[in-house]
Amino acid sequence: MQSFKSLILNEYLHAVTLFCIRDEQNKIAGFSGTAEGKVEMLFIDPIYRGKGVGKALLQHAIEVLGCTKVDVNEQNEQAVGFYKHAGFKVVSRSETDSMGKPFPILSMELGS
Repeated sequence: MQSFKSLILNEYLHAVTLFCIRDEQNKIAGFSGTAEGKVEMLFIDPIYRGKGVGKALLQHAIEVLGCTKVDVNEQNEQAVGFYKHAGFKVVSRSETDSMGKPFPILSMELGS
């Protein structure tokens, strides 16, 4: 997990447009990272899950930034369901993630 945190902080964040939502205490409740019409990351603080933060971030990515694609770890059923509920459909599946690890990835796009 620490290696992912390092990758996110040192490499991935520089490659995306970031947008965040803060709570009343100015703490980040969630953030998204997008690039070239794709949601590359969307993280929600667990205490804010189910409270509309993810929906607001995704809506901003779609409506303001024109995002229509996302890749999701197939084993993350909550995320897959979230994107399906928002209108995304699975268009392809890969047996491995972008680093070649055995985590199946679903490529999803907004349905027409």
